[in-house]
Amino acid sequence: MPPEKRTPIVKKPSTRKTVSRKKKPKPFPTQWKVAIAGLFLILLSPFYYGYVVKGFVGAWRWVTDWGQDPEYRTYNSFDIKIPKKYSIHGIDVSYYQGKINWQKVKTMKEDEVSIRFAFIKATEGILLVDPYFQRNWREAPKAGIICGAYHFFRPKRDGKTQAKFFLQVVNIEKGDLPPVVDVESLDGVSPLKMRAELADFLNYVEMKTKVRPIIYTGLKFYEDYLDGDFEDYPLWIAHYYQPKLRLDKSRWKFWQHSDKAKINGIGHVVDFNAFNGDSTALVEMLVK
Repeated sequence: MPPEKRTPIVKKPSTRKTVSRKKKPKPFPTQWKVAIAGLFLILLSPFYYGYVVKGFVGAWRWVTDWGQDPEYRTYNSFDIKIPKKYSIHGIDVSYYQGKINWQKVKTMKEDEVSIRFAFIKATEGILLVDPYFQRNWREAPKAGIICGAYHFFRPKRDGKTQAKFFLQVVNIEKGDLPPVVDVESLDGVSPLKMRAELADFLNYVEMKTKVRPIIYTGLKFYEDYLDGDFEDYPLWIAHYYQPKLRLDKSRWKFWQHSDKAKINGIGHVVDFNAFNGDSTALVEMLVK
């Protein structure tokens, strides 16, 4: 038998892999180095901060307030919007704000907005004295802030008794703002009963101090229960986050327009207020 035929093995020619060499990076152009160095110098310069950065901040304010009332602008340091038509601003405080550094409060300022006055909680009902009242009443005037004391009114309690208690705690002196009664709720009594007790409080305080007290209340509470009564008393109205107070300007003296202001020297948010008048009008309100 013939030998078995074998298929010859064909070998492929071997190829050598060429090793690619990495190209060395070209040196960074000198002109770019100079340009970057110059940019850093500009960023760090007072000119850049004074004009470019401040200009950017102003533009950002314009963008954030775009479409809003131009008389109701955001003030970044206070972290709230503030109506621009008022030149006298102030706060009101109680134990809720804790220990306050009044010197820092007084020196805080953005544009023309600064703290000129403060209403300070003194008493509530017939037994409660605010634990921070005496300190605040002493330290705020030392810092140059005009102060007024307020009583949180409880309609269930006798109005005259509350007035006596308030005046036992607060010594009202020349240069103070008029005393304030804060009435915010019915506390379960009828509107007629609330008004009767409130009248007793107001009459007693005015008789003893020879000063007409201020009534503080919310806009809704005023519209529902007080409108048409106590028209001879100055009003302090709470109405939040609005460019305008929805009440005839001739009726009110103070407007509490925010409860979220951030103030230097105070560790908690604060109520912020505007006075309806100029410096002369504020002085005319003070106790003589």
